[in-house]
Amino acid sequence: MIEKTGIVDTLEERQPYITRKQEKGQVVPLACDNNSLAGAISQRACVYSGARVVLNPVTDAVHLVHGPIGCAGYTWDIRGAKSSGLETNRSSFSTDMKEIDVVFGGEKKLSNAIDELVGIYHPPVVFVYSTCIVGIIGDDLDSVCKTASKTHNIPVLPVKSEGFKGNKSDGYKAACDALKKLIKRPQEDGTAKKSLRPTETIKPKINILGDFNVAGDVWLIKPLFEQMGIEVIVSMTGDSTAKSISRAAEADLNLVQCSGSMMYLAKWMQEEFEVPYLNVSFFGIEDISLALRKTADYFGSEAMKEKAEKILETETNRIMPEIVGVRERVRGKKAAIYMGGPAKALTLIKGFSELEMEVVIIGTQTGKKEDYEQISYSVRDGTVIVDDANPLELAELLVKQKADLMVAGVKERFIAYKLGVAFCDFNHDRVVEFEGFDGFVNFAKEVDASINSPVWKAVRQRILKPEAIESKKKLEKKSERTEKAAVKEMAPGEPYAEEYEDITIEPGIEPGFLNPEPDSAVESQA
Repeated sequence: MIEKTGIVDTLEERQPYITRKQEKGQVVPLACDNNSLAGAISQRACVYSGARVVLNPVTDAVHLVHGPIGCAGYTWDIRGAKSSGLETNRSSFSTDMKEIDVVFGGEKKLSNAIDELVGIYHPPVVFVYSTCIVGIIGDDLDSVCKTASKTHNIPVLPVKSEGFKGNKSDGYKAACDALKKLIKRPQEDGTAKKSLRPTETIKPKINILGDFNVAGDVWLIKPLFEQMGIEVIVSMTGDSTAKSISRAAEADLNLVQCSGSMMYLAKWMQEEFEVPYLNVSFFGIEDISLALRKTADYFGSEAMKEKAEKILETETNRIMPEIVGVRERVRGKKAAIYMGGPAKALTLIKGFSELEMEVVIIGTQTGKKEDYEQISYSVRDGTVIVDDANPLELAELLVKQKADLMVAGVKERFIAYKLGVAFCDFNHDRVVEFEGFDGFVNFAKEVDASINSPVWKAVRQRILKPEAIESKKKLEKKSERTEKAAVKEMAPGEPYAEEYEDITIEPGIEPGFLNPEPDSAVESQA
């Protein structure tokens, strides 16, 4: 049953997942952090997809999907992550389970697949992902992977990612559980753990957690820290290798960008290896500045602080003329944000503020109560906040909030285009960097090009006006009542005209899809 929420028309069970900004200090009345509502066609991905998002950018690993071929195809190259070395991760491997494997089990097939792939690629690690069907039939991944590890003398790690057992966040956790098994204690590598706060003579080391090097993002970030005198051991998992991940415990500090995917691992490293963490973002001038300053403050080095300030001054002055030019063309435009995780959503609010644009819709797939409270404090009055939205909700929100631009992932692209709303892909399919100083310039230019494209002059006229929604529904109900009354009065067999949007079906003429061309084979038999 569909009931009106006051914001959009949606299923009654979905009403608690859509709200508006609350005043500071008020609790955000938003349901979240639950499994997707069955039948609502959520934009949220499954457990298996979440695991692949995190692990697939490990470039020299073999990623083997134990399940039907469709699962491997769905998540192949899912992050658009770039590699500076090997690209074994760009090949998608699957056991391609068939009906006979479902009946008799797929363990032997999996074992043979691991043996074959190790013989061809000689990888340092193999990740084996379980899918829904594996969880249903009960294949023992642990046993198969343990035997393969002993046989080949490399880590063969099961990733417990059956799609039906939770949501995307559970997939992040399953991936981090696999990464834990790769991280070694510094003593195991023959190196000594450094003090938590290195002195001026010791070069500090950091890890970047929750960055996947989409379009080469990490390559714009690492040089900034290197100029400050900091070594970046590994970016997990963008452009990472099994060896660099194994050294992660040598770090003095973890910088967590995507908290949704990597906070679980960061907290584990803090407990297990005494490596503290800071939440940062590398998108937008404000957040990049905060990231560099927070890192320098943590290490307490005056020389590092001076270097950070010099970098920020030089880079900001360099890009500001281009940012100002874009700002003049997009000022006052309204943006809708729909992200996988809350960290990216929050940093986009600041980015749009720097372009003097207004955020009118913001939502995530995996946000928690505290995330939405922070989001609520960061946006303007009247902004709609939504958790785990479905396409119909997003479409009506775009119309009602009069959005000029939607920033989201590939699944939401066509919702925007069909409504005549400009779109910017912030997630998987983009081909230019958005992080760092040059990345923010790229983002600003894309926003400008999308909003001010001349194509919208041709399609804007077809957008349903928000104020027309209610009147349209009233007309539909009135038309329905009139039609029922007319049918009652109509004599049996009397023809009548119907209208389907722009197509009018005249009396006595049937539309083509109801009156197809006769099949010649059928005619000859007749």
